[in-house]
Amino acid sequence: MSAASHVVVPVRMRSALALGVTFAVGIVAFGWPFLIQPGAALDTSHSGDAPLVFVVLLPLLAAVVLAELAAGGVDAKAVAMLGMLAAVGGGLRALGPGTAGLEPSFALIILGGRVFGRGFGFVLGAITLFTGALLTGGVGPWLPFQMVAAGWVGFFAGCLPPTRGRPEVLWLAVYSFVVGLAYGAVMNLWFWPFASFGPETSFVAGDAFADNLHRYLVFYVATSLPWDLGRSVLTALVVLLAGAALLRALRRASRRAAFDAEARFAEAER
Repeated sequence: MSAASHVVVPVRMRSALALGVTFAVGIVAFGWPFLIQPGAALDTSHSGDAPLVFVVLLPLLAAVVLAELAAGGVDAKAVAMLGMLAAVGGGLRALGPGTAGLEPSFALIILGGRVFGRGFGFVLGAITLFTGALLTGGVGPWLPFQMVAAGWVGFFAGCLPPTRGRPEVLWLAVYSFVVGLAYGAVMNLWFWPFASFGPETSFVAGDAFADNLHRYLVFYVATSLPWDLGRSVLTALVVLLAGAALLRALRRASRRAAFDAEARFAEAER
């Protein structure tokens, strides 16, 4: 049985379109401040466009699931599994709401994306961060960006090469470590272009890409890297220590729920 078995939200044509639009919205939301002309005034935050990103993002997440409901690739059991995992992930986030970068919910997002597929992983990551924000009072202009970035974490977990056993756990642990750093590096971009941290660490509109990249790397190492290492190390340790058992449990649940079973209706006896 391949590692891609029991994909709860398979990336079919309609869900792929919804995911593609969602990816584009996320990239534009993070990237537009870097495309302004020299001398143009930047707002002090994403407070102006963050509500718009949030309003656009939620229907797109629903569209991914509804597209598969309409195509028969998802049923009520799959939606229930998505809701349950998102609730557990939100609860885990409430246990340590980003303190020192320690976010155990990321391990669940990664394992969920690995077992149930890329589309499921994207929706799970986004909804988990949304649920966690509601539980911890962490709702703010940063939330839609967190949802998009966590969705990418779950999506790319479903893109890892198919394998099983110990190599799979090791792959996921390495991915967890790398993505823990990458998530922090991406999330910094929601505020970095708007703030002034000094000439060596601030974004300069219209400056060369290499120069701005150098300033960002200096900023990242000086401020964000220690925090992100906590997330990376904790997530990798959770996957190494409990990943095999959690993968078996999730795959057993998907088999028993028979998400991919075709519905058959027996003809009534006369």
